Amino acid sequence: MFDICAGENLFDLYCSHSGLIWQDEAMGILYNQVADQLHALIRDGVYREGERLPGVRALSRQFGVSVSTVLQAHQTLEARGYLEARERSGYFVHLPRRDTPEPVMQKHKAKPVPVSARDMALDLCADEEKRMVPLAAAVPHPDFLPVRQIQHATLWAARRGLETLDYAFPGKIEYRRQVAQRMAALGIITTPDDILATNGAQEAIILALQAVTSPGDIVVVESPSFPGILQALDVVGLRVIEVPTHPSEGLSLEGLELALEQWPVKACVVVPNHSNPMGATMSDLRKQQMVRMLEAAGVPLIEDDIYGDLYYGTHRPRPAKVFDRTGNVIYCNSFSKTISPGLRLGWMMPGKYLAEARQQKYFSNLGTASVPQIAVAHFLEQGGYDRYLRSARQRYREATDRMRAAVGRSFPEGTAVSRPQGGFVLWVQLPRTVSGTEVFRRAREENINVAPGLMFSITDKYENCLRLNGANPWSERVEQAIARLGAIATAVAAGSRA
Repeated sequence: MFDICAGENLFDLYCSHSGLIWQDEAMGILYNQVADQLHALIRDGVYREGERLPGVRALSRQFGVSVSTVLQAHQTLEARGYLEARERSGYFVHLPRRDTPEPVMQKHKAKPVPVSARDMALDLCADEEKRMVPLAAAVPHPDFLPVRQIQHATLWAARRGLETLDYAFPGKIEYRRQVAQRMAALGIITTPDDILATNGAQEAIILALQAVTSPGDIVVVESPSFPGILQALDVVGLRVIEVPTHPSEGLSLEGLELALEQWPVKACVVVPNHSNPMGATMSDLRKQQMVRMLEAAGVPLIEDDIYGDLYYGTHRPRPAKVFDRTGNVIYCNSFSKTISPGLRLGWMMPGKYLAEARQQKYFSNLGTASVPQIAVAHFLEQGGYDRYLRSARQRYREATDRMRAAVGRSFPEGTAVSRPQGGFVLWVQLPRTVSGTEVFRRAREENINVAPGLMFSITDKYENCLRLNGANPWSERVEQAIARLGAIATAVAAGSRA
């Protein structure tokens, strides 16, 4: 028990006894810090289940912040499932039903197999344009996007006259210049001439594969892997070795080393930051080891960094490209998850494979549309993108935290859920006896769309898994859909229909 002395408050005492350090506001969003400290108090039993927190004015004085900051911290903890707001009564501690564990990395023997893109992915996208609760496709709801800013930037771009009418190969110079500036801020020194504008990251990955492989070659991918990457491999006619992925540490370097020793691998495709679907983020050390390992083997690394800007912490995770010293890393990215999926605007830095990638791009479609490039370049130049990201990252974090808490309350015992540090997808590992495909099928009958685990492998793994899209505004409809999914999963586990 703390001996509360005059002039001291509970927060100060707790910090001094627990070793918690109050960070300066410059290190992150202030209300996130308040939320994290309150969470620590709840976790360690200072505030217990069902207890009412002190009033917002009392907490404002204790933390030395504004009332609005405390309210935002409360809303953040409510989204994470640790507080419950009661009308005219305040906020009460409401712990999740259980601390849902992370999924485990599934080890398996790997051998090259042909890729066959699943029609299921196309069906899911088509369904989400209709009446379904959209929990399947990894596409942000418009409420999460800078719609008004992009509308204004697009109108501005459309008035630029003749410069909007050319093929813009290899990309509008103003767009590539803005991208080069962003890369420099991440520690990747480049020039606009090193950058290709692409139709999203999907085309960038396909161009990268075409630049460094031939049909029938063997490529290493993470497992589970983003279906779009598997589809790109299918388009190019490649064979695949699936290497296990840890839910927080990312690609198994031991598995990668074994694949390089046993097979004539021609490329490796990895999402090092907030991978889809696991949400894993590789440490800088592991990224550096991966880059060096592939460089020594003479195997190009194709890096997809599409979720890199959507980090939850105080610092953006560095791309693997930062550790590239020989041009062996082909960097791919886009604005589809942050600005607009409909603009279909991305880019790639092919490194020493620039000539091959430029040739593939020219033969494929001559160039990427000019107006989106000019619009996004203007948006970036005016500083609108960074202002938008500061709030968007917090909204994605709150949305995924809230969904993770809802899964913990509703799904059967033995369910594990990923704990991403960025992005907006959750990987749900059901008990082994529960078929994710059956849950998917029954949910579709009730107009709830989820992505079954079989979509994320070409060797029929992850039958007991689901991926959920957390980029939806929280609503009663979404909350009820998660509860219903949990009931369906419980019924499947029991071998009966709910």
